[in-house]
Amino acid sequence: MFARRAFTTATRSAFTSFVPAAARQSARTYASEAGPQKGTQFLQPRNFVYVAGGAIVAAYGLYWVKGQPSFLVEPLKPAVPTLTGEDWVDLKLVKVENYNHNTKKLVFELPSKDHVSGLKIASAILTKFQPEGGKVVIRPYTPISDEDARGYMTLLVKKYDKGPMSTYLHDMAVDQRLFVKGPIPKYPWETNKHEHIALIAGGTGITPMYQLIRQIFKSKDENTKVTLVFGNISESDILLRQELAALENEYPRRFRAFYTLDNPPKEWVGSKGVITKELLQQVLPEPKSENIKVFVCGPPGLMNAISGNKKSPKDQGDLTGILKELGYSQDQVYKF
Repeated sequence: MFARRAFTTATRSAFTSFVPAAARQSARTYASEAGPQKGTQFLQPRNFVYVAGGAIVAAYGLYWVKGQPSFLVEPLKPAVPTLTGEDWVDLKLVKVENYNHNTKKLVFELPSKDHVSGLKIASAILTKFQPEGGKVVIRPYTPISDEDARGYMTLLVKKYDKGPMSTYLHDMAVDQRLFVKGPIPKYPWETNKHEHIALIAGGTGITPMYQLIRQIFKSKDENTKVTLVFGNISESDILLRQELAALENEYPRRFRAFYTLDNPPKEWVGSKGVITKELLQQVLPEPKSENIKVFVCGPPGLMNAISGNKKSPKDQGDLTGILKELGYSQDQVYKF
């Protein structure tokens, strides 16, 4: 008896300290039952759980997050940038996934669950390793994970013949570490910076394009239209195709993707061969259109044919190739 009375008193105290008086007065065990009668106790052990739960939900809008009540979920701490542009940071490889016949998805762990990469739009990272008895190898990559992703960063790496960095990354095993530095700034993006952008990519040149695309379509304030022309050797070489198709289906009036293959299958309905002047003239916004920008990224042969290669990471070089022939100006083109 004493134990039961102590339980009733303790639970009543906890309930009344948490739920406002108005809610306590109006709460009932069930909607069809009458309220507490004069001279009876409002809360009994057998119905306390139902009453307290219902009143708390009504008064505070209790909801559940990942299997726990909202008031038990720890609020997010401020994000901590991993890469600050100053020092090399070694990150542990925690997951490897075969993406296709020559490409792997590598997931690297950031220092804590509250760390983000530190990249801005658009920017890249540098990767570094030194083979035994050889020279240091440094190569740039653009992660495909969201810049706001906490705790991890993902690279999509295609292996190239005689490519020292891509070979090294493909040979990495889980728990090995990689030196990374960044962010390496590219083209600074602001909401609605351009009315229409055109992206011309080949092979892994899609990764900086995807970074831009992802940023544009995750913002509810963006109205920018995007046209992508993506060239590859075969259909299996098309990277991020599912992600691009999902965005094209969701934003059909703002995003169009055009694919061309050097070696297409018989059932292929897209363009065939390399990216041509005729294709670009057909699908790109006209050079005279206001507030447009054309971005180009791919292997040297593609860059040379479409826009001319950069002289250095900080020197865009002169505009040449198909884009110049079509009438685009130096200011309208950016080479990743």
